[in-house]
Amino acid sequence: MNTDWNNTLAAVWRPRTRQLRAVKRLDPVTLDQLLGIDRQKQQLVLNTESFLAGGAANNVLLWGSRGTGKSSLIKALLNDYGNRGLRVIEIDKNDLVDLQEIVDDIRDLSQRFIIFCDDLSFEQGESSYKHLKSVLEGSIELPPENVLVYATSNRRHLIPEQLSENAEVGIVDGEIHYGDSVEEKLSLADRFGLWLSFYPNNSRQYLDIVDSLLPLPAAERPVLHRAAEQFAMARASRSGRTARQFYCYWLQDLQGQE
Repeated sequence: MNTDWNNTLAAVWRPRTRQLRAVKRLDPVTLDQLLGIDRQKQQLVLNTESFLAGGAANNVLLWGSRGTGKSSLIKALLNDYGNRGLRVIEIDKNDLVDLQEIVDDIRDLSQRFIIFCDDLSFEQGESSYKHLKSVLEGSIELPPENVLVYATSNRRHLIPEQLSENAEVGIVDGEIHYGDSVEEKLSLADRFGLWLSFYPNNSRQYLDIVDSLLPLPAAERPVLHRAAEQFAMARASRSGRTARQFYCYWLQDLQGQE
């Protein structure tokens, strides 16, 4: 079944049926709701707006700490720019073997597509990342002008780095030269022209997110903040994800008191 991209903003690839399934319920998050990542947001918006305008744009790797808004940024882009022709196709790492066929089906369409690979990483010995390389930079055929890849990962180079690989690094004429195994790993990440790094929130950033979700009167905030910090300590994380989980916990607690 062909996807009606005039009325569909996003789809996910289903390998068993070898079809794209239209997403009916989108996460409603918007860009102005994402706090503490203004620099990353600005760079991603500039890249996406240039892409939509037919200008120069890069494939993007959003990497860093868990729960810091990497995936939410891409979801928010769709909500803010879907009316300008932006579309998103999500594909799992295990299905990258089908990626080139998916791209072939959309390369001549008028819409602009982001191929979204969430939580992308490859273990030692995996080779499925090679299917991603040709889409990122092309092979004998250039990549389509209406397709970019936006990937999120907890790993800067997508593939685990081993301490033993340092032995392969050498200095030649004052320049660093990597060994073959390191070069192979860097070759994938290097195909992403824009790297956006995400770091853990400090206490102030975390509480700012909590306040945006629960805008209580100033007199009630000390109690809210103490509860939010205790919640974060139990999870060893002050991420935006933790703040939203605390928001649900707080509302449930209020409901239980009624």
